[in-house]
Formats: sequence, structure tokens, C-alpha cells
Amino acid sequence: MFRIRRIFDDTLPRDRQAVARVQEILRAQFRDAPPGEYQDIPAKLRDPLGYRFKTILFVAEQKYDVRGFALLLHAPDLSFCYLDYIGAVPGRTSRGIGGSLYGRVREEAALLGDRGIFFECPSDDPAICRDASLLRQNAARLRFYEGFGARPIVNTAYETPLTPTDDSPPVLVFDGLGRLAAPPLGPTREIVRAILERKYADRCPPGYVDAVVASFGDDPVRLRPPRHARAGAEAAGPAPGASPCILLTVNRDHDIHHVHERGYVESPARVRSLLDALEPTGLFLLTAARRHPERAILAVHDAGMVRYFKAATAKLPPGKSIYPYVFPIRNQARPPRELPVRAGYYCIDTFTPLNANAYRAARGAVDCALTAADALLDGQRLAYALVRPPGHHAERRAFGGFCYFNSAAVAAHHLAAHGRVAVLDIDFHHGNGTQDIFYARDDVLTVSIHGHPSFAYPYFSGFAGERGEGRGRGCNLNLPLPEEADGALFARALDRALERIQRFAPGVLVVSLGLDTAKGDPTGTWALTPGDFEANGRAIGALGLPVLVVQEGGYRIRTLGQNARRFFLGLRAGAHGLAPGGGDAPGTRNGRRGSPAPGA
Repeated sequence: MFRIRRIFDDTLPRDRQAVARVQEILRAQFRDAPPGEYQDIPAKLRDPLGYRFKTILFVAEQKYDVRGFALLLHAPDLSFCYLDYIGAVPGRTSRGIGGSLYGRVREEAALLGDRGIFFECPSDDPAICRDASLLRQNAARLRFYEGFGARPIVNTAYETPLTPTDDSPPVLVFDGLGRLAAPPLGPTREIVRAILERKYADRCPPGYVDAVVASFGDDPVRLRPPRHARAGAEAAGPAPGASPCILLTVNRDHDIHHVHERGYVESPARVRSLLDALEPTGLFLLTAARRHPERAILAVHDAGMVRYFKAATAKLPPGKSIYPYVFPIRNQARPPRELPVRAGYYCIDTFTPLNANAYRAARGAVDCALTAADALLDGQRLAYALVRPPGHHAERRAFGGFCYFNSAAVAAHHLAAHGRVAVLDIDFHHGNGTQDIFYARDDVLTVSIHGHPSFAYPYFSGFAGERGEGRGRGCNLNLPLPEEADGALFARALDRALERIQRFAPGVLVVSLGLDTAKGDPTGTWALTPGDFEANGRAIGALGLPVLVVQEGGYRIRTLGQNARRFFLGLRAGAHGLAPGGGDAPGTRNGRRGSPAPGA
């Protein structure tokens, strides 16, 4: 079994290894490719403007070993994709890798809203290709693509060799993704010119590009009738418009933590309403959470607090809750002996009770966040830990605000072992816990947009002047907003937050997602709409970073799911550069001129 995943850049170690493996395969399988074709892959991924195409790399992996790849070039200005390379390691062409890769390429082109995919393929015409063995290989390649509905464009001079001695010049193939039978003449001429000038300008003799472009005269462009498809065979249907691209972990033990007191809004119904709205989108790949050792929690939380939390909840009978009511702030060196009385020694408020299942539920939330974080380290681009209880109010040695363990902070600390991390908190309430945990660190940037502490919980932190201390000075940014705020005001604050994150240049972004910024939320006073959530998600995704989203607040059940769905649609769109609203191939060098490499 293998999986197809997209590589956005070579920042993370796992992605760096994958890119290096792709370079090895390309160098070995496509021997006529200029060295820059494989040496420049990392730069092309990071700097699309410098190469006049946006480079999209997919790899087929088996146990983290890259077995094949596809390199797709996207030209958003002309709304087309160009398939540059597709190939697999030797001996793998009968195991579904080529077909899966090309299917994923078609899916991406459809997702981008492009008119279709163009690519070059060596000709199967004996008048052009005089080598009988190459002719058989070329026919096999075109047979493969015909199975998807892709066909060569005919009645043009595209097959003109660059020099009279060139053998087997390529034909230009078009795949309309099951939506466009044949492209119109005007856009096709622009696309042909873009392909030749952006990829081959240094190899084309004077006048060559103009002559080839002028040879396109049919409107719409003519495609060759299927030549190799079996009689009665149907081409692949329309490429799907979406694919699971957000890994989802759900705290399945969340519902054991249910406080039945009237008015307690942090209820299990929150998770169900979110899943009901998200699962139909097809964007999420549900993955079971893995158990992680307690030392991951102790890395950010005081051991005494963790021991107390575990012991106190273990001694409580079902249905019994402890509410803190004594807060021994004057002598923290002498905590009360009685566990129920000691609750206020570690808690910051009177409405975060302990019950028999609180520790188990909080521990499960941490496992979800760490599982999602591990997925990012393995190359996943977007991940969502849908958890309750939430966590961002849990400090190093204190819990509160419905929060016991700070799942986002545990995940951020885990990720920070591999490079700089930014945490963006967009809950209505200040993430005092996350700030407290990282306040003196310079490897984790904490940014929070929230209601001003003059009127919003937790009241004692979240002021703009809190900027970090010691080595962490300047690595904490608070953006408190007034009691009445709409989407436009929030968007301006988000712009400031994202600018600061860009300057910090992290390798990974952790987002503490609060949906309590929505209009009508019982714990907030702002008025964000579903469209605002989508725009915010898009802006965050457009940073181009691997993103781990950890669920925090959000308590208006009626609109919770809709707002989350719009946020993640925006996040996916921003991360993939989408406009608003929406048999095996042998190793194929889809590039211009030169003998094709052996089948990969």
C-alpha cells in the first residue's frame, strides 16, 4: 500500500528527505533532463514567481519511502496546468502508482479551477519516431493517458524538431478533466506560447515559438480521436473537485467529561455539531489518536499540578464534582491537605470543576493534538485536533476556563524540537495559559487576538504591553479588541498577527481555534459571520506553513458547525492557492526534446 501526498517545500525533515528522493529518481530515470531540472526543485517550490510557474509536487510513498512522483506546474494567470514529470522507481509500473499519481494530478487541476492539463508526450507516429522500441513505449504512454480522456492536439506544427537531427519530438496532449471537450483557439495559443517561452526559451531557435503558435488555427483546437483505447472503453470521468487534505483527530473520550449543571456550556454536543458539518465536505481524513507518554504533558505543566489533577479525579465517584472555592494565594508553599480544598491551589476560577473523568478526557485531548503534530512532522500539511475539554487557559501550574491541560502548548513544545513554532490564538478569550508557558522562550512565538481583559475572561492577562520576558522578550504579541467587533476589525488585527508571524519565520503554525468570536455566542460579544471565518481561514492558509488547528471555544451550537466548515474551506483554499468559492504510466518526461528515458 502507498499514499499520495503533496510536498509544499523542504522545510520539515520528512519533506526534505522526500524531495531528495524525488531528485534521485528524476536524475536516474530521466537522464536527458538538464541538471537544473532536479537541482532547482526546492527553489521552485519556495519561489514560484522566480520560475513563472507555481510548482506542485506529489509523491507516492510506501512506509515513508518515495516510490514515485509527479511534478505539476500551475499558471494561474492563464488558468492551466502543465504536467512536467511523472514517474516511478524501476519495477513499480504495475502497482498502481502511475495511475494514482495522475489521478491526483487531475484532481488538483480541477480543484484549482483550471481549464485543463497540457503536457508533452513522445510521439507514437512512425513518421516522426523511427526507433521501433521507442515507438512501442510511446504508444504505451499515450494508451495510458487516453484512458483518462487525454488526447494529442493535431493539425499544428508543435511536433517540429528543434534541430533536423532530433528524433521523436513530442506531441502536445490535452486533458479537459472531463469538463472541456477541446480548448478554444485564443487561450490555447497563449498557453502554447507560455509553455515554450517559460520552459524552453533558452533552447528554441529564433522565430521557432512564433511559428509554432501561429500553426494553431482550428477553433476549437482539434484533438486526435482515441487510437489505443480498447473498443467500448470509457474515459475517466470528471476529476473530483476535492480530496481529503486535512488530517482529523477526534477526542473520542470527550463525552465522558460531561458536567450536567445548568448553564455549563462546554458540552459534548459541541463536538457532534462540528463533525456533522465537517464530515460531508470530504476534506478530512479521520485518523485515530495514538497514546503518548505523560512526559509530553510534564514538559509544559508543573508536575505537582499534574499529580494533583490525576489523584483528585481518581478519588471522585461518578457524578460528583469538586468546585474550587478556597484560593490560598498568600502562602503557596503550604497547600491544603484535603484534595477538595486544594483545588483552588491550582485553579484560577470557580467554574472549572473536577470530576471522575476530567483527567482521562484531558489526557485524550493531548493525545489528539500530539498525533496531529506528528502527522505534520511526517509531511502532512494541514491537521485538525477536534478536542474537548479545551486547553488554552491552562497555565504551567494552574487550570481554569474549562481547561485542564493545554493541548496546543503541548503540541507546540513537541514541534519546537524540530524548529521554530508560532502559536496563533483566535479564541474570543485570551490564551493566558499558552502565554504563561512560553513567555520566556524565544523559539515559540505566541500571538493572541481576543477581547480586552477589561471586560473579557480571564481579566488578568492579555494586555498589549505583555511582550515576553528574558529571552522571550518580543516573542509574545497580544492584540486585544473592544467589546463590539465585527469581521472587518478582526481582519485588520489578523493581518497584524500574520505579519508578525511571517517576520518570525516559523516552520510550523499552531492555531488555537475559538469559534466563540461568532455572532450570538453566549460567551462572547463579537459579531463574526460565516464569511468572516472563511476569509480568516484563507488568510492563515495563505501563509504557506504547515498548520495544526486545535479546537478551543465556541458554544453557539446552532452556528458552530457552519462557522467551522467555512473556516476550514478557507484554510484549504488559502493553503492550496485556490480562488474564492472553490493502468500505470511508464516514466514520462513531459518535457521538450531529446530521447525519452526508459519506462519508470
